[in-house]
Amino acid sequence: MSTMLEFKIKRFDALSSAEVYAVLQLRSTVFVVEQNCVYQDIDGKDQKALHVLGESEGKLVAYARLFAPGDYFDQASIGRVVVHPDFRDRKWGHDLMTESILAITQYFSAENIEISAQQYLQKFYESHGFVQTSEMYLEDDIPHIRMQR
Repeated sequence: MSTMLEFKIKRFDALSSAEVYAVLQLRSTVFVVEQNCVYQDIDGKDQKALHVLGESEGKLVAYARLFAPGDYFDQASIGRVVVHPDFRDRKWGHDLMTESILAITQYFSAENIEISAQQYLQKFYESHGFVQTSEMYLEDDIPHIRMQR
């Protein structure tokens, strides 16, 4: 079993149809089915985003989308951070965040990052330098907090 996670970073129009399908499937598996949350995942923002795809043995197992300053929040932003449930024991979410933070610096020349984080992941994001900047609020009936790095 490979323990390697390989990252690709692509703009929306550079994604193949198979990659778009895999991204939507992974996001649906976690955010809709696992979290039992009916929400509009296809929100018209993917076209503006930079997509971070983490693959293991040719399968998409980790993903995030990145926004330049002003495209989502005033600061650069990371969203839709997800690791397939079957691969979470490998702690690849940390690799995904590290890659995403580096990509924001590289592609957007941005230092400050703002996220809307699911509250239960606060310690995870704090381990990557984020600090809570808001009270808890509900987003799609899931407790969230605003965080900045």
